[in-house]
Amino acid sequence: MDHQGKALPYPWLINTIFRIVGGSQRLRLNYWNKHPKQAAARTLRDILAISRDTVYGKEHHFDRILTATNAEDLFRLYRQYVPVNDSFESLRPYVERHKNGEENILFPGKPEMYATTSGTTDEPKWVPMTHKYLKDVYGKMTHAWIWNFITHRSRIFGGHIFTTVGKEVEGYAPDGTIYGSVSGVLVRDVPEIIKKHYTAPAAVMSIDDYAARNYTLMRLALQHRDVTLWATANPSTILELLRTLNENTEEMIEDIEKGTLSWNFDISDYIRKELEAYISPQPTRAKELRQLLQEYGKLEPKHFWPWLQVLSTWKCGNSKIYIEKYLEQFDWNKTFYQELGYIATECRFGFALDDTNESVLFPHFHYYEFVEESELDKPHKHFLQLYELELGKRYCSYVTTYSGLFRYNMNDLVEVGGKFYNTPTVHMVSKVNGIVSMTGEKLYEPQFIDAVHKAEEIMGIKTKFFVGFADINQSKYHFYFEFEDEQVNQSTADELGMIVDRKLQEINNEYESKRSSFRLKQPESHILFSNAYSRFKAACLRDGFRDGQFKFNLLMQDEERRRKFEQIERRDNISDRILEWANDVDTRIKGRQKTRAERRHRRRARHQAKK
Repeated sequence: MDHQGKALPYPWLINTIFRIVGGSQRLRLNYWNKHPKQAAARTLRDILAISRDTVYGKEHHFDRILTATNAEDLFRLYRQYVPVNDSFESLRPYVERHKNGEENILFPGKPEMYATTSGTTDEPKWVPMTHKYLKDVYGKMTHAWIWNFITHRSRIFGGHIFTTVGKEVEGYAPDGTIYGSVSGVLVRDVPEIIKKHYTAPAAVMSIDDYAARNYTLMRLALQHRDVTLWATANPSTILELLRTLNENTEEMIEDIEKGTLSWNFDISDYIRKELEAYISPQPTRAKELRQLLQEYGKLEPKHFWPWLQVLSTWKCGNSKIYIEKYLEQFDWNKTFYQELGYIATECRFGFALDDTNESVLFPHFHYYEFVEESELDKPHKHFLQLYELELGKRYCSYVTTYSGLFRYNMNDLVEVGGKFYNTPTVHMVSKVNGIVSMTGEKLYEPQFIDAVHKAEEIMGIKTKFFVGFADINQSKYHFYFEFEDEQVNQSTADELGMIVDRKLQEINNEYESKRSSFRLKQPESHILFSNAYSRFKAACLRDGFRDGQFKFNLLMQDEERRRKFEQIERRDNISDRILEWANDVDTRIKGRQKTRAERRHRRRARHQAKK
């Protein structure tokens, strides 16, 4: 029951279907986690058998590996004949042959689609996705995932689902195979019984303008009082959507009242046409939102979505820095906050089943290998099986999949939690490239985050956002801060940076050694304009990054990204003039956008009048 005395409907049909379909997958998950060694051997043998007659399988002697008579020999021969693919580049030549129409290169036939994401070079990764992987692996894992939601919140499908995913089709390979977002394709293909609960159609993710897309997503979701599930991988997206609401509250409420979609945003006519089925005048809802705004001063999810059952995002690694910004806007007595799980474009490793951040892995769907953190820099690494991992230790993960990734280095540092039956669980710590080392200091992203938080406590100030960059040319770090108090001056930022530097020396003895020997110079602090992360993310999306896959380290050695932050840096000696100029530019841009929107609106009105 909510404060108006209404009860959330119980979705009998959906729950019954997924208790059967998802329950059977949960039983398989339980069984194979009781027998992780057998699961690993069985899965690896099946993947190799499927691809034994492919180009890759013949080149790497899959036939010979499959002669193994026990699990130990199978694992040993696999390590002997198949090299580690430390980056996507070693697999790219095989993928290119698939893209150009060749079959039976990495797996039988051709991919059903490609999932694209940024790589270590200018060319993005084209991760192949086979029919088997999408339907028999990803699809069945999704059934277990939905079953898990129902066990925690049985009324979760009694209302609307607010989810943000990638664009399902972004283009086509030379042979005509689509490339785009795996999550977008899966959402497109979900059963109609689930799809009808979505607050927005997939077409919204095709809106090119980032601000327009966020406005549309939030406007369509806000009109529903009964949103029960909010799922999006990146918690920074939550922040962005809530900021969009705060900056456009009155306009959004007016849209809901009148059943319109603001013409102040650049949204194509064909998308507006598709959205007509999703919007209608709702004066009662608009009145409720205005009352909430008057009562609380701003709109927050705990007030406008009283039935929100589950919020699901990443919660591990550097995600925490974003989560802290919106924790107070939700009622955690009502809403279950679930870790989305260890998921990447290349592989859906697993997901959390309870209120911890530990991901339960699926050894019957993937073959996993791990290297202990202490061995990452060694030329000859000792590879471990999933069942050999030790509680509390950190490892780099490698995966072999049904989609043509063999001994693929995920470049992720994971930490081992407790066991699910007999199989260790893991959670994400950071990307391995979240470890920066200019002179051997091996500075870890979590260490940097911890140092900033400690410095904030000491000085009694708060940051909205921060990021650190290694400058190898000057042998020093640059710290960029966006402060909650926009009046913070450069001297305060410098003091904060000095405390961060001191804390890093306390946390990391190698960093302390390099600073003491002057191999690392004193870090330099910079102040960022407001909404720095949003500005940076928008710039990256304009450069071709996809929103749903936008991953960001808070500690990097990346001059291209640092240059983007230099463009939104506030230099204190001219800060007032720059702020005035920036605000003036924002005002003029919004004015021009409004003028263009009004012109479009008048043209549209004239066009309809002629009809």
